[in-house]
Amino acid sequence: MVLINGTKTDADGKTVEEYISQTDYNRSRIAVEINGDIVPKSKYDSTILNDGDTVEIVGFVGGG
Repeated sequence: MVLINGTKTDADGKTVEEYISQTDYNRSRIAVEINGDIVPKSKYDSTILNDGDTVEIVGFVGGG
């Protein structure tokens, strides 16, 4: 299991891109951190989520 934003998720073996494509996240407005390290958007399709990983996905919101 992969812990994503505090929720255990069956995402082991998926790439970050595969996981994001199955969600409502807007790829252009998020940042992904795995085990404390930011994942560059250019690496989403090659970064594989592994059992025991802790992932934080943060969305950016505009405002003034």
